[in-house]
Amino acid sequence: MFLKKLILVVSPPACGKTFVSKKLASALTHVVYLDKDTLIPLSKKIFEVAGEEYNRSSDFFNKNIRDLEYVVTLDLAFEALQYEDLVLVNAPFTREIRDIDFVSKLSKRLKDELNAELVFIWVNASPETCHRRMVERNSTRDTWKLENWDEYIKGVDFSIPTPLSSKESGAKLIVFDNDHDDTFESELKKTVNLLEKE
Repeated sequence: MFLKKLILVVSPPACGKTFVSKKLASALTHVVYLDKDTLIPLSKKIFEVAGEEYNRSSDFFNKNIRDLEYVVTLDLAFEALQYEDLVLVNAPFTREIRDIDFVSKLSKRLKDELNAELVFIWVNASPETCHRRMVERNSTRDTWKLENWDEYIKGVDFSIPTPLSSKESGAKLIVFDNDHDDTFESELKKTVNLLEKE
């Protein structure tokens, strides 16, 4: 019997998470694609109503908005899984993926409520590749990072979070090597095959 899957695509910044997520969603069948960034207009409105400067790194954001965005995204994912076999979520889950308790509870909830499994796709790329991609995408969100690269990169953990590969967590892990453009298509095909296996 085919198990439903909640697929969380995660990575450090500029590893290609969004690009990989969209390519996977296009290649998979019976899939719903969700992007946490779709909630940003609502979050901006909260800043506006509260009279706060729009800053997604601020204490205000972390206290009042950040976790709620993840709760809503996962609620939408659970709802979608009632009607479709695969739900793919593009969101960093930066803190959550290093929290064994969070991963274990989410995995258990999926199994108990929907007989579904939790699958993480870790998008792997080197710091050098990430730097090149930040320069190429030329986004204002990367200005500080690029201007202070040595300081910024010290705070980025490129290792695969332990809870993602832990048997105790109940989740499955697929590593998508996105460090070389010439191997992208083969990585995509491999990952789609793994996700569509029964």
